[in-house]
Amino acid sequence: MEKIQVGLVDDHTLFREGIKSLLATMPSLTLMFDVMNDEELFSKLSERLPNVILLDLELEETDGIEITKRLKKEYPEVKIVILTMHKEERMISYLMEIGASAYLLKDTGKEELEEAIVRVHQEGVYINSLVSTVILKELKEKKGGVPSIGNQYELTEREMSILTLIAEELTTAEIADRLFLSVRTIEGYRKNLLSKLGVRNSAGLVLKAVRENILSA
Repeated sequence: MEKIQVGLVDDHTLFREGIKSLLATMPSLTLMFDVMNDEELFSKLSERLPNVILLDLELEETDGIEITKRLKKEYPEVKIVILTMHKEERMISYLMEIGASAYLLKDTGKEELEEAIVRVHQEGVYINSLVSTVILKELKEKKGGVPSIGNQYELTEREMSILTLIAEELTTAEIADRLFLSVRTIEGYRKNLLSKLGVRNSAGLVLKAVRENILSA
């Protein structure tokens, strides 16, 4: 089984060295490179792409938000795990909407860090309690809204069922088991949902569905 190739972007040397040490203990991962800024990052990406990038938001030269936007535009296949001290709800929501696949705080433990990287590589997204809380809050704020199913986005009954299960944090395999369908079929439905709603990953899918009143509490 091939190891997950990881890139690390952080301009704090001590923290970067600590993450490198942690990654070295994870048998399913390998660190492809570690860099301090966007210039070094995109220079590395021109040579070879990692599967997952661990990205700090607060960099000295360019912030992680702009890097995330550029990454999703130029290298959409590369998954992004935000690793930061910022825990503002709007920051979390916005980063997930524009294409981040996971949002972790820098005090995250080794086990969750590894799980997040693996899940992002395998499933395309990792929704932890931090992100889940933001999504649930938005659901509650939308309570009583009128759903727009069958109107603007024309979701089928099956697509709506799968969207609801994605919002409940089930993995592709778990959804397949629940609906007695193959993993490949569920992945096909998920891609259709992403296309219809114009988002990049499952977290963005749920957040937009909440804002558009497709899902309600």
